[in-house]
Amino acid sequence: MKVIVTVVEKIISEAHIDIPDGLNQSAIKQHIVDRYNTGEMSIDMNIFQVDFESISARIVQEQPDPGFLTKLEKRGVKNCQNIYCT
Repeated sequence: MKVIVTVVEKIISEAHIDIPDGLNQSAIKQHIVDRYNTGEMSIDMNIFQVDFESISARIVQEQPDPGFLTKLEKRGVKNCQNIYCT
């Protein structure tokens, strides 16, 4: 049986970075957003806290690849179940 498990966590990361002196509040925000968006800040990020929120599971019905069965059926194979055909 195949099951898809989904875990939802809230991760709080923290980075200690240097920014240029003399920037106003708007420029500081933009500098931080720019560094985050370019991925520059990811190397400075450290996980500070992880909060578990939920876990769920969904059973997956395993189905054969329809293209595979179609090719076999074209060859005259009629009794196919999963990938085993007679």
